Amino acid sequence: MNKSIFIIFGIIFLGIMQFVSGQVSESENELDMELIVSDEEKIILFAAFIIAIIGIFLFLARDIIMRKKTSYDSEELESKKDKTYEKYHSDWSDDYEELGTRKNTKEDKEFREAIENSSLPNYYKILETSQDATQEEIKNQYRKLAKKLHPDKTKDKEAESIMTQINKAYEVLSNEELKEKYDRYFKSN
Repeated sequence: MNKSIFIIFGIIFLGIMQFVSGQVSESENELDMELIVSDEEKIILFAAFIIAIIGIFLFLARDIIMRKKTSYDSEELESKKDKTYEKYHSDWSDDYEELGTRKNTKEDKEFREAIENSSLPNYYKILETSQDATQEEIKNQYRKLAKKLHPDKTKDKEAESIMTQINKAYEVLSNEELKEKYDRYFKSN
């Protein structure tokens, strides 16, 4: 592919050099500005131009031409048939938010589902802090519990599950935005 590109550009360069170079009259040693191009030179230039266009097209389309076919390409799937559904329900539109709509995040969904199932844990109780605790107090309490209950330091069989609960509680309560959402859902529960 690289050799063919060099050959194409070489032909174009030679054609342009012949086309641009002026003709010197031998008797006067001055430049004759009249350009004389024979029919054969016109054909060569036109062919070089066509080859250059084809080369550029192939270069730009190389990913499509060289792409390996997958099993998805050969199957008749419903998602291929309904392109309008894919157009309006693609992953690209997840970050798009219309004016006047409320943005629901993954955490909001988790909190709502936990409230519906009555399984929203009391993260304050897990971290053994009060609801009006500051970020520094929450951080210190988390570190204290992590040192005390870490699975590598204790021989308790449930230490791993307790540690995951502590980590989740700290993840929610240490983030101001998540803590605010959690408090809102926790109070409504």
